Amino acid sequence: MTDLNAINLNRLTTFVAVVEAGSLTAAAERLGLAKSMVSKHMQLLEQEIGVGLLLRSTRKLSLTEAGRSFYESSRQLLAAAEAAIEQARSGSDSPQGTLRVACPIDYGLMVVSPVLAQLRARYPALKIDLTCGEQLIDLIAERIDVTVRLGKLADSGHMAARVDKLTHLLVASPACIARHGMPETPDDLAELPHVALSVLAQPSQFRLTNRTGQVADVRMRNTVFSSNTAYANRAAALGGDGVLRATLFSVKEDLEAGRLVQVLPAWSLPESDIHAVYPATARVPQKVRVFIDALKAHTGGG
Repeated sequence: MTDLNAINLNRLTTFVAVVEAGSLTAAAERLGLAKSMVSKHMQLLEQEIGVGLLLRSTRKLSLTEAGRSFYESSRQLLAAAEAAIEQARSGSDSPQGTLRVACPIDYGLMVVSPVLAQLRARYPALKIDLTCGEQLIDLIAERIDVTVRLGKLADSGHMAARVDKLTHLLVASPACIARHGMPETPDDLAELPHVALSVLAQPSQFRLTNRTGQVADVRMRNTVFSSNTAYANRAAALGGDGVLRATLFSVKEDLEAGRLVQVLPAWSLPESDIHAVYPATARVPQKVRVFIDALKAHTGGG
């Protein structure tokens, strides 16, 4: 049986950071250590366990076969340690440590950031690390506690909690409607100036359904403004450029204030869901639970 007293288990954290960061230099930056110290930890760890873990060259760093197996076991061990600490702390009503959250840019700016600010005010011992981006995050590799995903979920093996409904609607400014008139049918809509989200597979095409179940496929023929962010498109719509297919969360306050009005309210766009996704564990960490609960309370969803 291995004598654990002869092994510095703290070096496992450094080893996992090296693997996930992809280099000694990147791991050193992540851990706040000198590169020479990280290199020394790796040398000592290999000596302590008696196995080579890393293949070093001038161009890249890779794992030995034993290193790949040891990485998976080390990652699981660290995750179990974090869960044990969280469980010990859960007797308190105040979550602690760092909550690492990832989400799309627009939803992060408009919804998640205010929720996290409220959590910080409520739980001063909780720190926040928020990553906003459109790329799909690998929760395990990036050590993310919870990510918010819009639309249909892929089968990832993670746990998911529905936090809101993803609703889209057509909006325009009162000035735009005054210039061009309020469309009465989907055919009328197609001729109006259009503000498009360029990252969509079909930025100028969508399907509408009315209350009787009638379906209309619309192709906007006059796109006057396009952008890869909903935030920029919202600004264009507020400026009167044209009709925008928007998420409700991005324009809700504008509709309530009258800065935007809904176009063709008798017709609706397809809906889907917004989920909080987190790694499958025997027990959901308290900091993840309070975030999901706060997000549901903020959106009124779930």
